[in-house]
Amino acid sequence: MVLHILTKNKKFKSAESILRSVLISGCTGFPDRLFDAILYSYRLCDSSSRVFDSLFKTYAHMKKFRNATDTFCRMKDYGFLPTVESCNAYISSLIDLHRVDIALTFFREMRRCRVSPNVYTLNMVMSAFCKLGKLEKATEVFREMKSMGFSPTVASFNTLIGGHCKKGLMSSAMKLKKAMEKNELHPNEVTFNTLIHGFCKEGNLHEANIVFSEMKALNVTPNTLTYNTLINGYGQAGNSEMGNRLFEEMTKDGIKADILTYNALILGLCKEGKTKKAAHLVRKLDKESLVPNASTFSALISGQCVRKDSDRAFQLYKIMIRCGCHPNERTFEMLISTFCKNEDFDGAAQVLREMFVRCMAPDSGTLSYIFSGLCQSGKDQLAIMLFSDMEARNLMPEGLERFRTINSRPENENKESIEKS
Repeated sequence: MVLHILTKNKKFKSAESILRSVLISGCTGFPDRLFDAILYSYRLCDSSSRVFDSLFKTYAHMKKFRNATDTFCRMKDYGFLPTVESCNAYISSLIDLHRVDIALTFFREMRRCRVSPNVYTLNMVMSAFCKLGKLEKATEVFREMKSMGFSPTVASFNTLIGGHCKKGLMSSAMKLKKAMEKNELHPNEVTFNTLIHGFCKEGNLHEANIVFSEMKALNVTPNTLTYNTLINGYGQAGNSEMGNRLFEEMTKDGIKADILTYNALILGLCKEGKTKKAAHLVRKLDKESLVPNASTFSALISGQCVRKDSDRAFQLYKIMIRCGCHPNERTFEMLISTFCKNEDFDGAAQVLREMFVRCMAPDSGTLSYIFSGLCQSGKDQLAIMLFSDMEARNLMPEGLERFRTINSRPENENKESIEKS
């Protein structure tokens, strides 16, 4: 009864708040009974159909997609259609959880049911197509906007610029920025950050810096993300000095550095083998109330790998694990590569075991190199044990199937087989 009164008086937020509370405390099968109860009382109370819309929107906000879909279908069965705002909430929640394929399917169903989209809907649809790498489809939606009576917004242009940057089409992205300005829309921090990131990803720091300068000239305030992107770009290019200058600039302007800022600085230093300076920055983290994460440790490990100090790199790996951080395949690749360069195949085997425990394995080329190194140093039994362990864990990469009979051969044949790989 309360829901009907609230929706009839257009108190939709209050209705959604009550529905949320009811749904949180509800049990299995409750959603179906709730819809039936609302439907029954709807007829008695001469209520507004927006009560069903509120239910659909609440499910969308709660990310209860199955319930939202069921409600949408039942609404159609009884001749009720959701508002575009509720449909937008559903599409937005799906995109947030990377279910862009379902979001686009729902958009098509929404159009089939003659629920008219608005600019916000179309921006999300463009974003979904861009996430799927379907830039032509996103551009098609952008062009259709005007024929549907809508003017593209700053967000519309930003979405399309982001799609072009993702594909490395920086010239087209810059043309879109000019078109945006021609339409009397002002680029914002999202526009500039997207372009800067696109140029940095391409390794074109010169153009990234031009965009950064224009951003400041137009009084669009750079934020932490802006500086992080540039610092990381210079770090990747082996120019830690420029990264440090940017860090000083952001600090002077009162822009708060986060763990990503420090990680970018640390990586830049480590790429140049400046591990002492990197360690100094790590010590600063505690003062800034920041906690090292997996990327911090990965950067530090890379620094020791640059210096070919495989033992220190592996020590840092152990500290990383003790701190509860999870290494990725790139971290293991760096460690294995450094041990192999130092011809320390026992160390490489130790890293392999760590990978196997985490259900990871390097490619067949790396494994063949390790196995050959072990055999050449008289450790063929260790190679066989590692191979068996990998096979038992179903981690066998393509290209190593020829070793499946390795354990059934005499020892000297095993050694010869591995060395030939």
